[in-house]
Amino acid sequence: MIGRFAAAALLSLTTSLAHAEFSTNAVKIVVLTDMSSHYADAAGRGSVASAELAIEDFGASIDGVPIKLISADHQNKADLGALKARELLDTEGADVFIDLSNSAVSLAVQEIGRANDKAVLHVGSATAALYGEACSPTGALWLYDTYALAQGLGKAILAEGGDSWFFISADYAFGKAMEESLGNVVREGGGTVKGAVRHPINNPDFSSFLLQAQKSGAKIIALANGPGDTITAIKQAKEFGITDMGQKLATPLFDTPSAKSVGPELGQGLRFMMGYYWDRDDASRAFAKRFAAKMNGAMPSQTQAGVYSATLHYLRAAAAAKSDSGKVVLAKMKEMPVNDFFAEGAMVRADGRLMKDMFLFEMKKPSEVKQPWDLMTVLRRVPAAEIIRPLDKGNCPFVKS
Repeated sequence: MIGRFAAAALLSLTTSLAHAEFSTNAVKIVVLTDMSSHYADAAGRGSVASAELAIEDFGASIDGVPIKLISADHQNKADLGALKARELLDTEGADVFIDLSNSAVSLAVQEIGRANDKAVLHVGSATAALYGEACSPTGALWLYDTYALAQGLGKAILAEGGDSWFFISADYAFGKAMEESLGNVVREGGGTVKGAVRHPINNPDFSSFLLQAQKSGAKIIALANGPGDTITAIKQAKEFGITDMGQKLATPLFDTPSAKSVGPELGQGLRFMMGYYWDRDDASRAFAKRFAAKMNGAMPSQTQAGVYSATLHYLRAAAAAKSDSGKVVLAKMKEMPVNDFFAEGAMVRADGRLMKDMFLFEMKKPSEVKQPWDLMTVLRRVPAAEIIRPLDKGNCPFVKS
């Protein structure tokens, strides 16, 4: 009898030790995203659905500690995003923030995560500062960034003779960083930048900006903005006949929901970089089928697919580390390869950048489309090493070069 009680006590102690590094009674995952504004279609409810699928695949708990999913809407506002993050730390004991989908929100929450030892996994945010001067030992950038998008798309267009550019850029962190990165690639490749204008987000009228771009005579009009504004600008460019007269549009940040909204009639021939497409291979299609069942038949965006990947890898690392400390879990995430349909065998680098390959796409002509979501063709796979900024050029303060 004594032996049985001793065994029970030992089991209780072992279980207690296994749980000791988890700070609350649950592992609390926050999908902090844009539910109601500019990025809602590419992130929003779909990002939450993707996190749900990741938790379903991982399991409901880590060593008996339940996993809880929380969603919050930052409405594309950096101050609101920071406020929500602080509230969820104080009231819910949040362990990790995932997605963000706004560069300004990401930069603010990165600092909150650093100060509170909480993981922040940026998926739909693109500023390269997140793994550069604003890097954090508790942060990771999971999908695209302005440097990588510029390298991949800019060089492809330059190679086809697109050597003069005009920028129509969103007047916030992403637009400014995208314009700078892409402009540098153009100039370094022997091209010229003929001008630039900036606009507020959710802008309904691009007529004056498009007319300035048309007057510049630039071969390429680059839309350095987010999904909603990109769609509006493409549609209005067609109305003004700009593309019919020979100028071409470049869309650094484009995605499956945007392509569906624009349609093949307006979008045919558009080239852009993406990290995921639902119809690329069997594994991508399998995830898309499950996602569509949750989202009324909609196909996932690259951001939504990335949220699945980031959530699942976080859970695997937290389980392996037996901790919810941001520094501890991020260190474990950097040790373990990311193996899923989104990133096959990719590693998280010392500065927090997931070294994930991207793909160059082209939108199909209407005659090539076989079903409603059959929108684009993969032109080529672009290795991460070709487009992601080298570690020694990022100026990440905690990384020794």
